Amino acid sequence: MSNAASQLADAKALPTLAPAVYIVGAGPGDPELLTVKAQKILAQADAILFADSLVPEQILEGVRQDAEIIPTANQTLEEILPIMVERVRQRKSVVRLHSGDPSLYSAIGEQIAALAQAEIPFEVIPGISAFQAAAAKLGVELTVPGLVQTIILTRISGRTQVPEKEELSSLAAHQASLCLYLSARHVEAAQNQLTQHYTADTPVAICYRLGWPDERILLVPLHQMAAVTREEKLIRTTLYVISPALGKVEKARSRLYHPEHSHLFRRKSY
Repeated sequence: MSNAASQLADAKALPTLAPAVYIVGAGPGDPELLTVKAQKILAQADAILFADSLVPEQILEGVRQDAEIIPTANQTLEEILPIMVERVRQRKSVVRLHSGDPSLYSAIGEQIAALAQAEIPFEVIPGISAFQAAAAKLGVELTVPGLVQTIILTRISGRTQVPEKEELSSLAAHQASLCLYLSARHVEAAQNQLTQHYTADTPVAICYRLGWPDERILLVPLHQMAAVTREEKLIRTTLYVISPALGKVEKARSRLYHPEHSHLFRRKSY
């Protein structure tokens, strides 16, 4: 049996999806990083509305051949919402497919409010975020004992203004593992604010289109962050990870697995 036929057979074997909108996180772009639940829902859905500028078509490899596929990159919420509402009222299951995890920079809040007002049931399915995929690709832990224990997910002000109390310069003061989304167009300003608190040689991972076929990851010191971004012409779909954890880290032991540490499930060895 072919892979497509096998997926179709598996989809038929699953319980029928209830008519509703399923807001699904597609992860960073690699179909193998979809959650099992997301894969099952995509394989069963009647209609799929996906942000095609941010979600690669490879994510749709396992969908039904008769599923209605609706790209939404050129549409407003006022155009997208009636489609979802109409399909659900026709007793169809609808996937609203977002990149990464829907809880981060996805604008699902306004969609949820509109669906609730229209009395349309919905469910949110989480996905892997780009910062998690970046750490995995780099083979690092972003919370190293004795070095850094905090991860900050943020963006710099652009068309969407960041509240003054969350300005990048103030967040940088923590010198945490800082993951910077949606900021490539303003990378010079970002670098200037970061260097107020991080040293110039702090490692920065410039991550372009993680999980896509043309994925690129460049590891540079902070003082080269803007120059490399411009040289490589990375304008969008770029994540920056700024962290001392990306550098040469001295050996440090967590208490969790240390033989001198006891907890509810294990006594200390000595």
